[in-house]
Amino acid sequence: MQALIEVILPVFLVIGFGYVAVWRRLFDDSAVAGLMRFTQNFAIPCLLFRAISTLDLGQEFAPNLLASFYAGAAAGFVAGLVGGRFLFHRSWEDAVAFGFCGMFSNSALLGLPIAERAFGTDALRYNYAIIAIHSPVCYGVGVTVMEMVRNRGGRLRDTARRIVGSMLHNALVIGIGLGFVVNLSGLDMPGIVTDAIDLMVRAAIPAALFGLGGVLYRYRPEGDLRAILWVCLCSLIVHPMVTYGLGRAFGLGVDPMRAAVITAAMAPGVNTYIFANLYGTARRVAASGVLVGTGASILSVWLWLTILP
Repeated sequence: MQALIEVILPVFLVIGFGYVAVWRRLFDDSAVAGLMRFTQNFAIPCLLFRAISTLDLGQEFAPNLLASFYAGAAAGFVAGLVGGRFLFHRSWEDAVAFGFCGMFSNSALLGLPIAERAFGTDALRYNYAIIAIHSPVCYGVGVTVMEMVRNRGGRLRDTARRIVGSMLHNALVIGIGLGFVVNLSGLDMPGIVTDAIDLMVRAAIPAALFGLGGVLYRYRPEGDLRAILWVCLCSLIVHPMVTYGLGRAFGLGVDPMRAAVITAAMAPGVNTYIFANLYGTARRVAASGVLVGTGASILSVWLWLTILP
């Protein structure tokens, strides 16, 4: 438990700094909007590009590992979407954002350090296999469903064109795609370029967390508490439970089972707010879901650590 607190508390502190800065008017709304635009359009795409361009793609990409994790993610998405639409009577667009919160776990910022502390560095190869396709899969599902509900009643060809266009214009997807191009081609990038990208990468997570603190002040959870708790339930309970059940059914080994379940048990990631912000839907629920879910994940991860071998 102490290790979990030591990992998660710094995240809360950076978010808290952003919250207090906006609350005390040391950082205004326009600055928060600019900071979030910088992180979601530039810094985080650089982070994803750098990670994927240097990843060993042939390492531990076991079908049963990926199927267990991503079937759990799909279950979290469906539960969030159905709950948003039929339990809380939100628009279909908001419901898709709810589903994205239930699907997109904080696999890197929380998942990697917690797994390393709990199981050691050698076990992280299975976490990297999940993370390598995490954003492409989740954004692919989220963007596709969002464009389908936004263009319902239109021609299938037009909807497909809008989906492809949204994916191609999404900075996160572009960063991921370029990372795969560099990785698969074996292109050796000049050191000066990688050094510049690494400077951007180092700014990505703290800037996103600080900006999220300002967003949380703007979108406080008044009136949305039940919806926030629902997306946290989908992320912290539905996702890891389905992953654990399928992992047992597929005969996952000890290390891949740990990686899949612990990653699935993470709180909604910062990208859930980024996705909601891109479409202007359910931003308060998404932002507060990150904060509430991160706090609740202390208990959920502790529970799974006692269950897993």
